Amino acid sequence: MDTSAYPNWEHQIRAVGECEEHPPCWFVRHLTLTYPHYHIISFDKLDYCATLNNTRILDGRTNFTFEQGDITLPADVKRVLRKHKVDTIFHFAAQSHVDLSFGNSYQFTNTNVYGTHVLLESSREHGITRFIHISTDEVYGDVPIGAADLSETSLLAPTNPYSASKAAAEMMVSAYRKSFKLPLITVRSNNVYGPHQFPEKIIPKFIMLLQRSSKLLVHGDGSPTRRYVYAGDIVDALDTIFHRGDIGQIYNIASKDEISNTEICHKLLDIFGLPHLTSGDLEMRVQYTEDRPFNDQRYATDGSKLAALGWKQKTDFDDGLRTTVDWYRRFGEVWWGDISRVLTSFPVVEGTEIWTKEEHEALPSDDEGRLEEFYGEQEAPWTTGALNHLQNMQGAAKREDSVH
Repeated sequence: MDTSAYPNWEHQIRAVGECEEHPPCWFVRHLTLTYPHYHIISFDKLDYCATLNNTRILDGRTNFTFEQGDITLPADVKRVLRKHKVDTIFHFAAQSHVDLSFGNSYQFTNTNVYGTHVLLESSREHGITRFIHISTDEVYGDVPIGAADLSETSLLAPTNPYSASKAAAEMMVSAYRKSFKLPLITVRSNNVYGPHQFPEKIIPKFIMLLQRSSKLLVHGDGSPTRRYVYAGDIVDALDTIFHRGDIGQIYNIASKDEISNTEICHKLLDIFGLPHLTSGDLEMRVQYTEDRPFNDQRYATDGSKLAALGWKQKTDFDDGLRTTVDWYRRFGEVWWGDISRVLTSFPVVEGTEIWTKEEHEALPSDDEGRLEEFYGEQEAPWTTGALNHLQNMQGAAKREDSVH
C-alpha cells in the first residue's frame, strides 16, 4: 500500500486489542513493520484459539509490546492504557465462531458485549483519541438470493447468538459515540481467510482434515455462501480506514468472491489433487453432518463507501486459497499444538478446554458436579433441591449450637 499520502501521525501508541488470533495478528505485524514510529501494544487473553507464534516475528522490535490481559476485566484494561499512554484502540477481541455460539452463548455475550462495554468505559475515562471497533457482516442477517447488497445504513437483523452479541456490542458503541462523543469508527467485514487462522473456521479446518486424509465435514447440504476477503486485503482496508476514515462512520469491507461451502470442498480437493467430479468421489471425501440450528444462506454487503477512500480488493479467492493451503501444509500441525478435537463436528469450548461434542455430552451436568463435590467420589442420591435443603438445615444447626 502507498502510505505517502497519509498524514505523519505522531501518536505514541497505535493499537490495543486482543491480537494473537487472525486477522488481528496480521494487522499488528503490518503496523509494527510499516510504521516504526508507532508503538504497538498487542493485548491478548491467550484464549484457546490464540498463540504467540503469530507475532513471534516481532520479538525484539522496540516499537512492539505484548501484554496479556482480559478485556472483561476493567483493571487489566486500565492498567495497560495507563502504562503505555495508549491513544488509539483497535478492538478485534471477540468470541467469533458461530458454531460454538449455539452451545456456549453466555461466553459470547460476556466477551463480545460486556468486554466491549469495559473497553468503551475505560476509553472514556482514559481519553482515547480514536477507537476502531471491528464488527461483522453477520449483524445484517440473511440476504436473499438476488437481493441488493446491503449498505452501512441497512437495518441489523442478526439470527444467531454470535451475530446477536456483535450487534449488541455495536449498540453499545453507538451509545458511547452519542452520549460521550467517543471518537469511534465501526468496521463490518466479510469472512476473512488466510495463513495463521485457528482451524475452527471452515477453510483451515478443511485443509487440516485433508492433510490428515480425513473426510471434509460439511454442515447441512453445503449450499450456504459467504463472501471471503484475504487477510492481506483486510490489512490494507483497515490501514485505509485508520488513516482516511472519518470519526463516527461505519465501513463495510466487502469482497466480490461469494463461495458456497460445497465450492470450497471442490476447490480444496482440486488443489490436493484428489478426484471430486463424481458422486462416488465426493462420498469418499465429504461427510454431510447435521446443520446449525439456523444457518443464514448468504450475506451480501456493499463496499462502495470504503472504495471511495481508495481501497480495493487485490487478492482473488483462488490465489489466496492456494497461498493459504501452502502455509497450512508447512506449519498447520505444529502451530497450535494438538488440534484433533477442533477438527470434529461442533466442538465445544469451555475456557481453554476443547471437547468433542460427544465428550462434552458425556460430562457430568452442573448439578451432578455440585453433588460430587459435596459427597466426594461416592454416589450422591440427592437432588439439587434436597442438597440445598440439607445444607440450610446444617447451617441452622451450627448456628443453634453456637448459641448454646
